[in-house]
Amino acid sequence: MQYRRLGKSGLQVSALSFGSWLTFGKQIGDDVAENLMKIAYDNGVNFFDNAEIYARGKSEIVMGKILKKMGWRRSSYVVSSKAFFGDGNRLPNETGLSRKHLMEACEAALRRLQVDYLDLFFCHRPDKNCPIEETVWTMHNLIQQGKILYWGTSEWSAQEIMEAHMIARQYNLIPPTMEQPQYNMFHRAKVEVEFSQIYKTVGLGTTIWSPLASGVLTDKYLDKFPEGTRLGMEGLEWLKENALTEERLNKVRELKKLSDELGTSVAKLAIAWCVKNPNVSTVILGASKTHHLEENFEALDLLPQLTTEVMARIEGILDNRPAHPNF
Repeated sequence: MQYRRLGKSGLQVSALSFGSWLTFGKQIGDDVAENLMKIAYDNGVNFFDNAEIYARGKSEIVMGKILKKMGWRRSSYVVSSKAFFGDGNRLPNETGLSRKHLMEACEAALRRLQVDYLDLFFCHRPDKNCPIEETVWTMHNLIQQGKILYWGTSEWSAQEIMEAHMIARQYNLIPPTMEQPQYNMFHRAKVEVEFSQIYKTVGLGTTIWSPLASGVLTDKYLDKFPEGTRLGMEGLEWLKENALTEERLNKVRELKKLSDELGTSVAKLAIAWCVKNPNVSTVILGASKTHHLEENFEALDLLPQLTTEVMARIEGILDNRPAHPNF
């Protein structure tokens, strides 16, 4: 396993990490979840990602029980939660980034995960109904109280992240350390272009999600639609519609030809491609089957094969390189 600093912070996270979105407490049984976490930990993963909204809090409960049972040294792993969407309750103040909800969401996550502190705590989305000053102050206070160690954002714009930094600088508060954006071969602009300057100016770390574009960047959708996949889950029709297009499948077919030449799989190629980006601190893997997770860890072995020539061939297949502005 490789380890990278989370942005300019001193925290080191494994280049490949493990998340529980759509799986823990919903798609898979608790015994499978336990096996997956053990495989991840045994392969050097030290960051486990979660959120209050995942399975409406059940995901954190499952992960907390596993962490308790495994008895791993608390210093050996990093665990996160995210707040914004709530855990299923929708009354006023049960969602968003207000001081009230952030404080209560943090306390609830600590109880569900059965830990004394969260290593990482994310604002899961920007909140247009709450002043950023209130959010920055609250996160600073949570760090001072020892309930969280680092705070960050998820799916915020570069402008919103910089506004948080300006407020932190104005009041001598602790600014956000990391952002959790979607990043994969089909979704590139934010990580590669929008954030390009703030990696340098504020040392932004990134914990990227969906490296396989919800499973499209594998070969499992090339012939027929398989059963038991996340794109077939009830309530995720929007995800299937956005992710599974004929244009994308045609590109995956070309990527499969390349991966066959390299003696690997499309999935491992897609993950290695994400890790290749030096501005990616960690790539969050999600899996419902143990053999898929074990295979994904082999992606790191592929990095030496991603030469300038191979990367150029990938660009030719994708044909979606985001345009960089001329400064």
